[in-house]
Formats: sequence, structure tokens, C-alpha cells
Amino acid sequence: MEEKKFDVFVIGSRIAGQTVAKACIKAGKKVAIADNREFGGTCANRGCDPKKIILGAIEAFEASQNLLGKGISKSAKIDWKQLQKFKRNFTANIPTSTEKNLKEIGVKLYHQSPKFLDEQTLLVEGKKIVASQIIIATGQVPRTLLIPGAKHFKISEDFLNLKKLPKRIVFLGAGYIGMEFAHMAARAGADVTVLDSGKRPLKPFDADLVKELRMYSESLGIKFIFSANPTALKKKRKRFKLYYETKGNKKSLDTYAVFNTTGRVPAIDGLDLENGNVSFNETGVETNNYLQSTSNSKVYACGDVSDKNLPLTPLSGRQGYVVAENILNGNKKKLEVPVIPSVVFTLPNMATVGFSEREAKSRYKNIRVNFQVSTDWFNAKRINAPLYAYKTIINERTAEIVGAHLLGPDAGETINIFAMAINNNMTDKDIKSTIFSYPSWVNDIKSMV
Repeated sequence: MEEKKFDVFVIGSRIAGQTVAKACIKAGKKVAIADNREFGGTCANRGCDPKKIILGAIEAFEASQNLLGKGISKSAKIDWKQLQKFKRNFTANIPTSTEKNLKEIGVKLYHQSPKFLDEQTLLVEGKKIVASQIIIATGQVPRTLLIPGAKHFKISEDFLNLKKLPKRIVFLGAGYIGMEFAHMAARAGADVTVLDSGKRPLKPFDADLVKELRMYSESLGIKFIFSANPTALKKKRKRFKLYYETKGNKKSLDTYAVFNTTGRVPAIDGLDLENGNVSFNETGVETNNYLQSTSNSKVYACGDVSDKNLPLTPLSGRQGYVVAENILNGNKKKLEVPVIPSVVFTLPNMATVGFSEREAKSRYKNIRVNFQVSTDWFNAKRINAPLYAYKTIINERTAEIVGAHLLGPDAGETINIFAMAINNNMTDKDIKSTIFSYPSWVNDIKSMV
């Protein structure tokens, strides 16, 4: 069997893997990358980026609806086929351009998921690869549901590539993906049901703001079924029947499509990590503070597949940078994670950064919680936004902002100011004394603290 040797072999062509590969090539290392999917990774090809492109049209539709009769005489219409064509302008060339860029700098490319043969040896495309350092940067994949008829479930990338929007859709899971897609589909004209095993949507987010978002979601026609677990999916002639249990009762509903949006898990199946002496758990490859495998010093893991993951693209890039530094200079660079904002791109956006109210109460002796539904504020009224709310949390002793939770138009942008404030230990006075452009959404934060 043919055998090749590399200084660095990267498994996964997402942002984390690319960051490592480019840094190591620049340092004169012999580098290869393997991926069993389109080069460029989930976010660019079938995740964050195409989602935001589709959302752009939904935002325009939403704005026209809100201002109907207030300067807008006719509501916009969503042309799903046209929108998909526009989206492909952004996504179609990513794999080719990614491969071209990597080849030009001297990275060897493989188009298959490798398997570990031992601690430093991989099998890929029928070739035995020996590498001084192996980087696992495979990201995450949709969680598998093991129930009868599971083969009929569709996943997030199926939704983002729909040629035609079904009349009735069920999303299994009321997390980020399920809620974002539910808002898109409902506004595009679909009858939407969201089914979740929990008691409410968006568990990581502030309960008070989630309550407001849920009520607004229901006003859009989105139906929620909580404390429910799917038990089977049966295909009819043109429809599907989803069977589920809730509070001891067996029920079912008819729909044209069911999307599994129950979450994502580390993409490690098929790598044969046991052969490589690479320890892992349900959160990913087990790593130390240098993102090095705790059981195999020749292996590093970065991005969503490591057990230090947060499924956020900016953090994946930072992890890739840490791994590259440690490969090139020895383990000197530890992963340091600042306070990171997180956004669910429903309409309106829901955004969070820092401590939740409960976390802050357990950490500080006294806190000040500012919570208000502010739909009557000027910025919301000028575009007739149906919902605008916030909750900010301040350490009473130091007056420092320690948590911020936003629900409203442009919340996904405004939350970045709060992230900067928390990371720099800014106080409510610091915010209030800053002169922002007026009247802007960011200027509103002076009234939130």
C-alpha cells in the first residue's frame, strides 16, 4: 500500500482546519487536508451564510408587512425559487475557490474522511498517511434520531436547498435552527409546527424574553407542542404522518415535511478514534488547555469537534490559531475565551452575552436587573416593530455590566456593543457617558443600563 508522510494532516476544511493549514504552510511545513464533504465547511456552504442570505429577503418582507399603510402601500411577496437562485450566487463557487486557494499555497487535498490506523497513521483514499501532527477539525453534524421512519427526516441543509416550500412543515426541536427556520417558513407562507421535548423554546436564552418571542411567534401562526417526543414517522402517498408522545398521550399529525432540528453533535463517527488512542466524549474530542488530545500528544482538535467548543464560527477560527501556534512553537498558547455573544436569527433577533439572571444571582451578592418591553420606544415605533425588549444585568457593587439579553430588530448587531462593554469591564456610567450616533439602535443601550 502506498504510504505518504506529512508534517501536519488536517481532517476537515472548515474555518478551524483552514486556519491551521495556512499557518503551518506559511511556516514551511508539509501539509494536507481531507474532507468528505464540499471544501469550505458547514457555515459557508450549508449553514450560517446561506441562512442569512435567505433571511435577508424575509427581513424585507417583514419590514413591508410592518409598514403596510404607514408609507408602504403594497406588501412584498417572497419568491422562494428566485431567493434560492440568489443564494446560490454566494454558495456555488465556495468549494472550488476554497480548493483552489489551498492548492495554490501548497496544501495537498484529499476528498475522503480518513480513518485512524494507529496514533500517527491514517488511511485515506486507499493510501496510508503518516503525519507528525494530526488535526481533527471535522465540526458537527445533525443529531441522529433512532425511531422508525427516521430515514424520511430532512435536515437543515435540506431546508436551505428547498426548491419549493411545502405547505405544512414540522420542525423537531425548538433550538436555534428550529426557531430560525420556523420564522422563515411561516413568513414564506407555510403552516408551521415546532415540536420539542422541553418546556419552552431556546433554553439557553433568557426566559422572560423567550416568553415574549414565543407569544409573537404564535401570532405568526407558528404552533408549538412541548414536552413531546417523536416515536415514528410514516410516509403516505404525498404526505407524512408523525407520531409522538406528550404527557403520556399518543398523538399524531399530518405534514408534508419533517425537519430534524434537534441539534448537532461532534462529527467523529467513522474516524476510528479508538485506533488512534484519541479519547472523546459526547461533547467532542477530549483536549487540554492547548487543544491537544489528552490521550494522544500527536493529535489536536479545534472548532466545534473539540470538547472546548461553542458552536460559533469566530471561536473556531480562534481555536485554529491556538492549535497552529502550539504545533509551531510547542505548547505555549492556551485557549482563552472572552465573553462571546450568541444570536438566534428569528425575526426579531434574540441575542445574549454574559451571565443570565440566575447565573448572576449565584455569582454576585447584589445585582440590578433592568427588564422592559420597549416597543413604544422611538426606534421600534418608527418601523412599527411588533416587539422590542431587553434585560440587562449589572453588578450593584461595581456598577459593571455583567449580562445583556436583547429581543428586537438589529439585536444581533447591538449585542456586540454589550460584548465589548463586558469584556472591558465597563460600567453603566461608561455606557451612559459615551456619545453614540442618534437616533440609532446602539444609542438605545444608554437607556437599558
